[in-house]
Parts: sequence; C-alpha cells; structure tokens
Amino acid sequence: MPLSEPDAKTAAPARGFAALWPIVLITALFFFWGMANNLNDILIPQFKKAFTLTDFESSLVQQSFYLGYFLMAVPAGLLMRRFGYKAAVITGLIIFAIGAFSFYPGAEIRQYPWLLGALFVIAAGLAFLETSANPLMTILGDEKSAAFRLNLAQAFNPLGSLVGIWVGKTFILSGIEQMNDTADFVREAKAVQTPYLVIGCVILLWALLVAFSKFPQAATKSTDDADEARMTIGQTLSGLLKHKHFLMGVVAQFFYVGAQVGVWSFTIKYAQSEIGISDKLAADYVFASLVLFAIGRFIGTALLRFVSATKLLGAFAVINVALMAYAASVGGLYGLYAMVGSSLFMSIMFPTIFATSVRGLGPLTKTGASFLVMSIIGGAVLTAAMGHISDISHIKTAIFVPLVCFVVIALYGLGSKSATVDMSKGH
Repeated sequence: MPLSEPDAKTAAPARGFAALWPIVLITALFFFWGMANNLNDILIPQFKKAFTLTDFESSLVQQSFYLGYFLMAVPAGLLMRRFGYKAAVITGLIIFAIGAFSFYPGAEIRQYPWLLGALFVIAAGLAFLETSANPLMTILGDEKSAAFRLNLAQAFNPLGSLVGIWVGKTFILSGIEQMNDTADFVREAKAVQTPYLVIGCVILLWALLVAFSKFPQAATKSTDDADEARMTIGQTLSGLLKHKHFLMGVVAQFFYVGAQVGVWSFTIKYAQSEIGISDKLAADYVFASLVLFAIGRFIGTALLRFVSATKLLGAFAVINVALMAYAASVGGLYGLYAMVGSSLFMSIMFPTIFATSVRGLGPLTKTGASFLVMSIIGGAVLTAAMGHISDISHIKTAIFVPLVCFVVIALYGLGSKSATVDMSKGH
C-alpha cells in the first residue's frame, strides 16, 4: 500500500532548494509589478504622440490602470481567503499575461481604447498579486525571519521599476517628436507590441512555474480569519468606521498615490516643456527619480531606528511640499531637479501610511487592507486632474496638485501619534 502524505502537523519543514524556490518565485512578483507600474510613465508620452492626445487624454493610461486596482482589490482578497495565497498568485499572473498579450492586437489596429482596456486587465492581475504576495512571504519560512524576507522582496520592487523605465526608453520611445505621415503614427503605436509580447510570455511562464512548484501547505489552504468570518459586512464596515486613524490613513494613501503617480507620469512632459528635450532624453529623469526612490527606502528605514514613523513621514511630506512649490512656481532645470528630488522623500510614504493605518484593527485588518489597496484609485483621479489643468493652463500649474497631496500627508503624519511600525510592507 502506498504511503500517505504526511499531514501538516507531522510534515518536516522543507529545507535547501525546496524551501528557497517558492521564495524566489514570489520575490519575482515584486519585480514584475514594479516594472508594469512604471512602464506607464513611458506609455503616457508615447500614446500622446502616437494618437495625438491632449494631456488629459494621455492621463487615461493611469486612470484605466488604477481603476483595475480599485475594482479588483476586494475580489482578490476574497479569492485569496477562499482558495489560498497560491491560487490568488496564479490567477493574478494569468490575468496579467492576458493584459500584456492584448497590447499586440490593440496596437495593430491602432485603437487607444483597446490599449487602455489592456492596461485595466494588467492592473486587475496586479491587484491579485499585491494582495497575496506580502502575506505569502511571511509564511514561506521561519516566522522569525519573515520581516527580513519581506524587506528583501521589497528591494526588488524599485529594481523592477528601473528596468521598466529602461525597457520603455530603449524599446518603445523613439526620440522622434515630429510625426510626418501615417506611417510614423503606425510605427509609434506598434512600438509597444514586442515589449509587451515578451512580458506576457515571461509572466505566463512564471504562472506555470508557480502552478507546478510545491509550496508549503499554508500557502494553499483557506486563509479565512474565524473572527472576521463571523462578522456581517455591516458589522465589519461599522467596526472600521470607529477607527479614526484608519479612515485618515485611507485618505492619506489616496493622496499619496495620486502624488506619486502624478509626479512620475508628468516628469517627461515637464522636462519637455521646461528645458526643451525629447521624450527619450526626458525618460532619464524618470529613471533618476526611481534611483532616488530606491535609495530613499534604505535611508528612511535606517532613520526609523531613531525617529517615529509618523513624524518622519510628516517631515518628508513637508520637504516635498517645498519642492513642489518650487517646481510649480519657478520651473526650468532646477524645477525639474525639484520634481526628481521629491522621489527620495516619497520612498517611505506608502508603507508607513499602510502600516500605521491598520495598526490595532485586529480581526478587521484584512478588510482594512483591501480598502487601503482600493485607495490607490488616487493615482487615476489626481493624475487626470493634473492632465486637465495642464491642458487648460500649463504643466507647471498642474504641479500644485501633488503639492496639495503632500500637505494632506504632512497633516496625517504630524497629527498622528508616534509609532514604531514594521516597514516590511510597501508599494
């Protein structure tokens, strides 16, 4: 008679390669969504040129993308709770791949709405990945080293962002500003086909690797919290509404993501307008922003050993208010430097707001986390506002939008009680 599978209580923990392989597979997800997010900063000027769009119309790239996050955050959480982390990861990767493959026909027929739909599908897939990857990393090994694994995985997120900008600059942006005939518009539209076809193939391969790889039993079982499961939707929402710091955190996260996405989305436009360079050269400033963002994560994490998280958040937000004020009022090369420099101080904002917002929620934490993921719709709403202001006025005037965002974040940080938080979760 064949031997039965050992149960969860008696099974020996995986060691060596068997233990490391699932960590490698999930760590790569942080890289993938960093790359996908920041490729949008390349698509905005590319689509503006290929389809002769206004700044508002080109901002629909971010609106479509973050709408996908907004609408799929809760379904992703529900699927994760019902079928486990691994199922949510596989689902997210498949949806991501479908969205990437959809770029090919969309560019072939030169339909901007189709390409926006493809971005929506990609973001829907990423909502599943972001909802499941952070908690999954905590169970892929010793509980004592969970924070280390999460921080290590987060280090690959800005690396993916940098690769996304490099791919976009190298394989999508042509540096050609003047469109002379239909062939030029066709060429610029089709420039996205090969990069996204390759991305789709890699993501689909990763889905297969995850599907056929052995994960700990905790990664495949239902993750329903007994206390939360007994609550009705009304009780859960009522409970969350009683936590003032959580509600303030959702608002702060909405404005933070709006500021981050808006600044990065329009850095190329700002550089073109203020110092008169091509989109290809202007992409270098987005790349520099992401380098500073990555450096800021290490600096911020080190400072958190000596300064409370909320106070550091408030101080960084105040600095960014000053930088945005300079970029909006003075402009020129130094205004562009101010735009780029703000990324250094944005680096700790998402994880700090996230961690301080869910602190003390108890059994409401999972639902609260879903609302925080939904709050990143700010990236769509406020980027659209910037595009509209730029169209009717000037790109410098549009920078007052992230300035207001950082004021809200400063109020949240400086008005919150001092707290030491786990910086293992981020964006």
